[in-house]
Amino acid sequence: MLVVVALGGNALLRRGEAMTAENQRRNVRIAAQALAPVAANHQLVIGHGNGPQVGLLALQAAEGQGDVYPLDVLGAETEGMIGYMIEQELGNLLPFGRPFATLLTMVEVDPDDPAFRNPTKFIGPVYGKADADRLAAERGWTFKLDGARWRRVVPSPQPKRIFEMRPIRWLLAHDTIVIAAGGGGIPTMYEKGADRKLVGVECVIDKDLASELLARELNADVFVMLTDADAVYADWGTPAQRRIRRASPDALASLAFAAGSMGPKVEAACRFASATAKRAAIGALEQVDRILAGEAGTTVSAEVQGLVFTD
Repeated sequence: MLVVVALGGNALLRRGEAMTAENQRRNVRIAAQALAPVAANHQLVIGHGNGPQVGLLALQAAEGQGDVYPLDVLGAETEGMIGYMIEQELGNLLPFGRPFATLLTMVEVDPDDPAFRNPTKFIGPVYGKADADRLAAERGWTFKLDGARWRRVVPSPQPKRIFEMRPIRWLLAHDTIVIAAGGGGIPTMYEKGADRKLVGVECVIDKDLASELLARELNADVFVMLTDADAVYADWGTPAQRRIRRASPDALASLAFAAGSMGPKVEAACRFASATAKRAAIGALEQVDRILAGEAGTTVSAEVQGLVFTD
């Protein structure tokens, strides 16, 4: 079975933790322990978030600690960094000789995507109001509330095409564990005009939507998004909240979810289930085996009627 897994940013760096190499390494090790049984029994492709890492690198540059690189270059840098850690920690748990490959994955976006007019993607650390206002004035950054604190937001256009699909398929045919589309991939677009020159873009593609496109193009058997929530909840944060156990794509898409957290995951799950007639799932990293077995998390499938809740 071919499994495509998208690791949420909180699976790599937990909310509130200092963005140190030691903390990232520890969290990658935890993720590897959860994914090792999946890799041992199935073909595996891993996507991952990189919002905190990209934001930190951008902040370091903005504070005069290095050259100011654009977000596409920082995305490529973090793909390599996080992929290296995943390869090493997962490789330490699997039989020697199982091949790995981390691909710097370019993803095409549309220059006319409306996301460029309304930045919504959170990157980097959280701030108090005074620091957010200072950075907005100094750097021209846009900030929005992420819970009770302020965080930088950048455009998050839709992924159109993954350029490295042929090498990814080749690697899977040779039993390789592939790490690709990290952080949503490296955002690129073709400039308008006769030359159609491919260039990088100052934005961040949502990693769940990019991983869904990857899963769909690979004809994956199941697409799983792993986060720090055990499932999708209706009416989250209210006394009436209910855990959704199973859902049809149409029923789940009819509910409202936060754009900066569960919203893209639900959108990606509904897209995959609708387009492929296969399963998508959302749940907690530590329950990945049970999620694949259909015993935990939220399963989205065209075979389900409406919404099924559980206590």
